[in-house]
Amino acid sequence: MIYRVTQIQRECRVPVKVGMVDSGCGFSRSAFLDVNQRVVAQASFVFRDGGVEQVAPMADQLGHGSALLGIIGHCAPDAEFVVAQIFRERLTTTAAQVAASIDWLVDEQVDVINLSLGLRQDRDVLKLACDRARRKGVILVASTPARGEPVFPAAYEGVLRMTGDARCQPDEFSRLQTRLADFGAHVKGENGVVGASAATAYLTGFIAQHLMEHPQHDLEALTRWLCDAATYQGAEVLPWQQADGEQA
Repeated sequence: MIYRVTQIQRECRVPVKVGMVDSGCGFSRSAFLDVNQRVVAQASFVFRDGGVEQVAPMADQLGHGSALLGIIGHCAPDAEFVVAQIFRERLTTTAAQVAASIDWLVDEQVDVINLSLGLRQDRDVLKLACDRARRKGVILVASTPARGEPVFPAAYEGVLRMTGDARCQPDEFSRLQTRLADFGAHVKGENGVVGASAATAYLTGFIAQHLMEHPQHDLEALTRWLCDAATYQGAEVLPWQQADGEQA
C-alpha cells in the first residue's frame, strides 16, 4: 500500500519545537509570512575575531531559511520554531557557527533540528556539538548530496541524511539507504530553494508532525517508522544504471 504523509492523524497531543539553522526568517517576499508567528525564539551567530558571537538576528536577506520554514510549517502546522541564523548576506558559514547554533538550540529545548547545509571539512567542534545534541535526545536532520563526497554534519553517526528524490511529491518521502543518504523527499521549495535543502525541510516537517503524535519515539523508533512509512523503498534505478549495473 502506498503511504502518504497526509494520512497521518492531525490530532496533535504534544507541542513540538523545531530548530532551524539557516538564514533566518522574515524574508520580505516569502509566501509563508504567517509561519513567522510560530517563531518563539531566534538568534544570530557570527564569526568575529577568531570566535563565534551571538548577536541580535536580522531579517532573512536570502530567502533560503524562510523557504525552509514554510515547508516545515506546512508539514507540521502546529509546530513551534526556534531559529538560529548563520547565513546573513551569503550562504557561507563555518563549522564553529553551526556548532554554536546547535548548542543554543539544544539549550532552547528543541525536539528536532533542520540542517539544510553541508560542510566539506570534518571539524571536531561540529562533531562534538552533534554528539551533545544526540545525548539530549534531539533529532538531527541534515542535507547530503546524492553523489560525490560525504558532507558534514550529515556524515556523523546518528544524523539522518537527507537528499532530494524526484519521484517524491510534497506529501511523500523515500527510504534510500545509499552510501550517502538515508532518505529522500520532494525537491522544490520557494525562493529558488531546491534539491537536498528542500528535501531536508520536508522530512523535518514530517518528523515534527509524527513526534506530536508519538512523543515517546526516540531516534531508533523514529527511524523504524520512517523506514516503514516511506512511499518508495530503495533508490530510483535509471535505465542507464540498469544497463551498466551501477549502484547508487
